[in-house]
Amino acid sequence: MKKNLGVNILLDVYGVLLTDRQRATLELYYGEDLSLGEISEETGITRQGVMNCIHKSEKKLFEFETRLGLIRKFRELSEDIDKLEGLIIQSEMTNKAILADIDDLIVEIKEKI
Repeated sequence: MKKNLGVNILLDVYGVLLTDRQRATLELYYGEDLSLGEISEETGITRQGVMNCIHKSEKKLFEFETRLGLIRKFRELSEDIDKLEGLIIQSEMTNKAILADIDDLIVEIKEKI
């Protein structure tokens, strides 16, 4: 089982911004679920070095999200799309008043993009 889904998502989005060593270490720790000792043996880095690399890399990933907010924006857009789908279904069952709400939501989504 993965240790932390949040870090895996951050790694998927921002992993290319890390060094090769940082990305590889996080992938081994979170993706492959290896222990610090196993990563140490595989990479030739001390256990303390592995732990420091993991902490430093995690910090960078969270900083990237704080500054860029790509995951937050994706979640917001997903929620807006879900609302839009619901409004479309409602509009098929009710009246044209809902179409104005749909138009407003489409404008909101376009502004976020």
